[in-house]
Amino acid sequence: MITFEGLEENFTFLVAEVERQVRSTAGFLDRPSHSLYGRIVGRDDYVDNLHAVIENKCYGHFHDHNGAQTLDKATANRVRAIQVITVNLERVADFCVNIVQQTNYLTDHAFLHGYAYPEMFQEIEVGLSHILPVFQSGNLADALTLCRAEYSLDRMYKAGFDRIMGELRTGKNVQNLITVLFIFRYLERVGDALLNIGEALIFAILGERIKIEQFEALQQTLSKTGFTGGMEGVDFKAIWGTRSGCRIGRVDARDAAAGDSLGSIYKEGTSRKILAEKEALERWGRLYPGLVAGVYGYHEDGDKASMLVEFLPGCNLDEVVLTASEEIVQNAMFVLTQTVQDIWENTRAQGPVSASFVSQIGSRLDEVLQIHPDYLRTGKLIGQKAVPSTRELLDFCAQIETGLPAPFGVLIHGDFNVNNVVYNHQKQRLHYLDVHRSREQDYVQDVSVFLISNYRMPVFEPHLRERIDWVIAEFLQFATQFAARSNDGTFAVRMALALARSFYTSSRFELNYAFSREMFLRAHYLLEQVAAHQGRPWEDFRLPGQILFH
Repeated sequence: MITFEGLEENFTFLVAEVERQVRSTAGFLDRPSHSLYGRIVGRDDYVDNLHAVIENKCYGHFHDHNGAQTLDKATANRVRAIQVITVNLERVADFCVNIVQQTNYLTDHAFLHGYAYPEMFQEIEVGLSHILPVFQSGNLADALTLCRAEYSLDRMYKAGFDRIMGELRTGKNVQNLITVLFIFRYLERVGDALLNIGEALIFAILGERIKIEQFEALQQTLSKTGFTGGMEGVDFKAIWGTRSGCRIGRVDARDAAAGDSLGSIYKEGTSRKILAEKEALERWGRLYPGLVAGVYGYHEDGDKASMLVEFLPGCNLDEVVLTASEEIVQNAMFVLTQTVQDIWENTRAQGPVSASFVSQIGSRLDEVLQIHPDYLRTGKLIGQKAVPSTRELLDFCAQIETGLPAPFGVLIHGDFNVNNVVYNHQKQRLHYLDVHRSREQDYVQDVSVFLISNYRMPVFEPHLRERIDWVIAEFLQFATQFAARSNDGTFAVRMALALARSFYTSSRFELNYAFSREMFLRAHYLLEQVAAHQGRPWEDFRLPGQILFH
């Protein structure tokens, strides 16, 4: 246990008091009495007071009297876990009070005895009994047992709910049945609190926030790779969560000398997205071995899936651009353009393809307006000049785009942000990350995404901005030359539409109003340039030179 003065004692008292409240509540439902009722309701104030004391101590221990941090990470994690557990224990105590108060609505207390609430109380008491031992020992198996109490309580609640709903249809004992249903509902909510407590204990043990479903998926995925150690021998470090809701972490063996060395990336999310990425990784792996991570293990459970993939050494390209020497940045761009050119040339398939860039703007318009409600221009009349609204401009450009398909398709990355590319300078090679959107499409889609992902880096120091601008100019020149060699006469106008799409939709990720407004205005400017060129040969269209530079 932690050794801070008073915190251990108060936490122990709180756990014991909530266990007592649960036992008393079960006893009251079995044999009600006024004295027991008063004791349960009255002790709720004691639980509230303990919660307040523990909360104050938890927050107080993060800083000394000068506000300087004094706790190491492991101890801080345990204090944070106590705080979460305390909040949920208070909820359990509140539910106990709610349950005994519900009995006031029973016309016959004995009516309750015909329902299987004792089994639910037994499950709750067993779960609560694990809290202090797990916190002392760090036993993951017992923490998982506590989490799984929620599953059992859910099943019991469902059985009780179905029975009560059937009996309600008879029209008899309606008041008593609804009261029993509420009692069962409170017991089911205790299960939710036990799950939160169990996950807080897992956090205290592992040092990372991970839900029980994610933990079990990680276990299953590891077992499918042939890893024979227990989770106690694994370090899991969360790296980031994507906008699509995926959880990504780094998995390593704590004792590499003991064998079963991992050094992998773990990814968990919806089965649709994870399966799409697995299939894309395998496809890229067949076409270009080493370009993407190898898949070590995959596990699917309902609408969720997880996989373990190879860890690719190197630096994300945005880190290279911002921190590496000028020589390394130039070399990285050379490797990038050579790799991309090889992919485009070897996967090229003749025949018209359309990325429908303007339609992509329309499909994301609501998301943009949710963050920036004023990014929808209304139509205006300036003198004799009519200025179309945003929607009118989009509709007009969408019609134009239907006559501007790319002459061929290539295998694109699909989300070619600068941080989805890893550069390994030692091995002079490139790796792709997050390839679940890969498909045959207009190569201009990847070009625009890469260019705008550089443009919207929130970096404004002149020397770094010059470097970013050089990367943008270098990649745009490369793409332009590829288009010329490929006799792609409509490259420039498709590039304008694609950049408008990327400028406009990227504004939803930027809360700096001036910066996001700049992207919004540039998107409109590009669309207006395309609209103004209508009626002239599209081969003569020229991309505005400074549109990509601050």
